Amino acid sequence: MLNKKQSRVRRARKTRARIRHLEKVRLCVHRTPRHTYAQVISADGGKVLASASTVQAEVKARIKNGGNIEAAKAVGQIIAEKAKQAGIEEVAFDRSGFHYHGRIKALADAARESGLNC
Repeated sequence: MLNKKQSRVRRARKTRARIRHLEKVRLCVHRTPRHTYAQVISADGGKVLASASTVQAEVKARIKNGGNIEAAKAVGQIIAEKAKQAGIEEVAFDRSGFHYHGRIKALADAARESGLNC
């Protein structure tokens, strides 16, 4: 029987296999109870092109708490801005096996609203 983390990692592996097959740049998201992290990773998986998280000073200035939906929205906006500066318009959304709900959904929606196609 799988525990919660093993189930999440299994879902993540399946998603990443599909994204690898598409050969697209991916927006990878990770969350902990206190923080939310996002990275734009090259199609070959070898290079981080842009990153944003609630640990960074520019995001901390906007939020009170790093582990809520408002913080995830701020990270989504900043990662979209950084990706566009790097010349990236379209990404595949890699939710790292987390359910598309709450903070993960808020981050993706904020990135889309800021002009990133994912």
